[in-house]
Amino acid sequence: MKILSVLFLSALTAFAAEKKDAVERLDQAAAVYREIMNTPDKGIPQDLVDKANCVVIVPGLKKGAFIVGAQFGKGFATCRKDAAWSAPAAIRVEGGSLGFQIGGQETDAVMLVMNKAGADRLLGNTKFTLGADASVAAGPVGRDAKAATDAGMKAEVLSYSRSRGAFAGISLSGATLRPDMDENAGLYGKRLNTKEVIDTQKPPAAASALLSQLTGTSSREENADRPKTK
Repeated sequence: MKILSVLFLSALTAFAAEKKDAVERLDQAAAVYREIMNTPDKGIPQDLVDKANCVVIVPGLKKGAFIVGAQFGKGFATCRKDAAWSAPAAIRVEGGSLGFQIGGQETDAVMLVMNKAGADRLLGNTKFTLGADASVAAGPVGRDAKAATDAGMKAEVLSYSRSRGAFAGISLSGATLRPDMDENAGLYGKRLNTKEVIDTQKPPAAASALLSQLTGTSSREENADRPKTK
């Protein structure tokens, strides 16, 4: 009985730690997205955000990312669900050539999933690799509608990074995204994959800032006359 009590307390402590980390990371993701979108004439084109099926935000990808198989960082994915954004699902970003492109420094990353094919990859039960399982390209920066339209037609995922205040599109080819079921357990009380969170869960209070930022900068209704992404 004593051993069971110790194991229970250990599990409870780990669960509380996961929840605390997840809540802090949600706040960081909201701040990253807000700051990027508020960058005059140098942020993500509004037209692309309006067309995106899903958004992935990973605040603070870590140093040492050039080591093959090393964990780059953690973030959240949210997808269009009716007229709103879904509950955010925790994801991990690992592997690939990202470290060589960012020089091993900590950076923030934002990915726009532009069509159903890309969203289906993201919502799969296992990992998927950018550039292999889903086409990825460096996203255009600024408010150029033509560039936004062209980019949106050519890749399933458009990616961006911000490091030391500098913001630009960056190719994350080779990086792998996978569900973070431990962190989802901290937010939702049980281990869930990305699809289960997005399809079945209500957004937690901790996600309100992030979802408010996304809602404030995108609207399907405002883009009803635009061609739909296939």
